[in-house]
Amino acid sequence: MKALRQLGFLKLNFRQDAPSEEEDRVLTLFRNRAELKKAYGELQDEVYRLKDRIKQQEGATQRVQEMLNALETRLGVTDTGYPALVFYQLRRLWQSGRELIEQFVADLVAKQDERERRQHLAEHNRRQFSRRQAVEKQLRSAESLAAEAANLVAELEAERARLTRFWHYFKRRALEHRIGSAVAAAVAANATLVDARVAAEELDKEPMPEFPGLSLESRRAINLAAISYAETLCLRLVKTRLVTLAREATQRREVTDDYGSQSECEALMREIENAQAIVQGRANIAQEITSRTERLKQVVRYRGATDTSPTADSLAFSEGDVMANEPVGASAARMPNVLAEDTWDLFRILLR
Repeated sequence: MKALRQLGFLKLNFRQDAPSEEEDRVLTLFRNRAELKKAYGELQDEVYRLKDRIKQQEGATQRVQEMLNALETRLGVTDTGYPALVFYQLRRLWQSGRELIEQFVADLVAKQDERERRQHLAEHNRRQFSRRQAVEKQLRSAESLAAEAANLVAELEAERARLTRFWHYFKRRALEHRIGSAVAAAVAANATLVDARVAAEELDKEPMPEFPGLSLESRRAINLAAISYAETLCLRLVKTRLVTLAREATQRREVTDDYGSQSECEALMREIENAQAIVQGRANIAQEITSRTERLKQVVRYRGATDTSPTADSLAFSEGDVMANEPVGASAARMPNVLAEDTWDLFRILLR
């Protein structure tokens, strides 16, 4: 014991002191440093990405500038200038056909979208009307039952209040049991009424369901109309080689000299100008598209149940179409399979 008392001057502290403010600041600084390093790394990655994009854009700009310089050189010489004019006029003819079909499809989509949206709203309103009738019927029934239960409780309590004589003791006891049962029934009726009111409020708060978009049948019908329009434009130009030449010009990036001499180029440009007028013509266009659409409905096939575009090999030609073995005119071309050959960039236009 004496030895222990001699060691009494040793004071051992077994408690852990709370972190000081200085330690908190150090921890905060470390956390901030880690966050800053992470943000800096992300910024560095973004800088590298932007530099790569700038290099890519500079390369694209350089290629375009080289193309412009080559075009300027070609246009400065008569022998190469006329083929360049024919080349870009053919590309413009192809673009005109594509724009016509695109606008046609956009108009059909807008009309059908409005029609199906109205139908979607009408169907929703009919469903809501039927549900609202059922909910209101339940609400009226619950209100009637709650009112009857409350009236019964009030009548029994009034009857009990009249039984004040001592000889009414047994009647009051029997009445107490009836009042208890009536109160329980009234509580249940009120709970049913509350549930019916909640159901009515939830029905009123239900949002309008989102329109799912055009139906599969509508998209198929619009695509068939677009294919019919493409075929109609080809039929209008079937006595020429312009559709083939326009497709070849569109597939190339640089001008070609395959259009002949100056006189041949001038004749071809006049032919392109006439073709532009024919393509832009609106006379009987609706009837032609309708008749060809009806023909397509009889022959097209779809690869899957959810496909919106028919298979290319199902676009068979009937007797009313241009036949491959009997061309019209000396320079006539056969009627192309617009879907297989992607005429007028049809795949970019068709609805998915």
